[in-house]
Amino acid sequence: MDAGRQVPLGSGFGSRSEPEEVLAGIDLTGRRAVVTGGYSGIGLETVRALAGAGAAVTVPARSPDRARDALADVSGVEVATMDLGDIGSVRAFAEAFSGAHERLDLLICNAGIMACPETRLGPGWEAQFATNHLGHFALTAGLLDRLRAASAPRVVVLSSSAHRLSGVDLADPNYLERPYDKWQAYGQSKTANALFALELDARLAEAGGHAYAVHPGGIFTPLQRHLPKEEMQALGWLGDDGEPSPLALQHFKSPTQGATTTLWAATAAVLEEHGGVFCEDCDIAQAVPADSAEIRGVRPQATDAEVARGLWTLSEELLARA
Repeated sequence: MDAGRQVPLGSGFGSRSEPEEVLAGIDLTGRRAVVTGGYSGIGLETVRALAGAGAAVTVPARSPDRARDALADVSGVEVATMDLGDIGSVRAFAEAFSGAHERLDLLICNAGIMACPETRLGPGWEAQFATNHLGHFALTAGLLDRLRAASAPRVVVLSSSAHRLSGVDLADPNYLERPYDKWQAYGQSKTANALFALELDARLAEAGGHAYAVHPGGIFTPLQRHLPKEEMQALGWLGDDGEPSPLALQHFKSPTQGATTTLWAATAAVLEEHGGVFCEDCDIAQAVPADSAEIRGVRPQATDAEVARGLWTLSEELLARA
């Protein structure tokens, strides 16, 4: 995709828009959705909003009992077992879902981990790349036939402004040859999420489908579980008292506001002619230079179609050996 397509549309919504605003007048009755990580943080709010608009939502969860408890007050939701870090588990879920349902209208790749200590999954994969990217890649591949069977399916892949921290190293995505850095690894996984959406959009075109990458914004959720209080204070997210800092209070979103760009990307009619774009604050993000000091905007490494194709091929090769 040409980064020149990364031009805001002037959607009328913004960083503080709420789910009910972007879903006003939208009826999802009869539509089927899958939302990973749909039982905590912004994933839970995404499920609440989709189900509230009439969608039938499946939430694959590593902890099904915990998910059922969190979703007990939400109707139209079913919970299934799946662990993104276990490719066998992902494939089993996709097979079971495909056997039970003829189509999938919306796939929301929301779950993720952030800045964790160096951890290895499967055949030695770095945990953030494995969970955030490869797990969702395997899930989407397993559900691709059901997506193509739907009318105008959409896939939303949650990326992050942290994509600015790193491109994807196709030669060493799992940090086997280079020193591990938890933030660089997180940035690589979030760039991979954006590139995956870009290439997936091209592959859904024949079915009339689209894929989008989304930066949800800064939100206090369980995503920060690997960060000690001292590190969040050093980042300026918490004050000396351990409470959200003035900076965080000014710029961070609530969990419902954090879900809104996902919901907009999943449903907005205005995006029908803009597949594969990177979105933030309920609009297409502006393309910015790689060395931009701004947090907002999308960097070139997340919109490079050639690297996106290379990542797709590499992901297939890695999963074939899993």
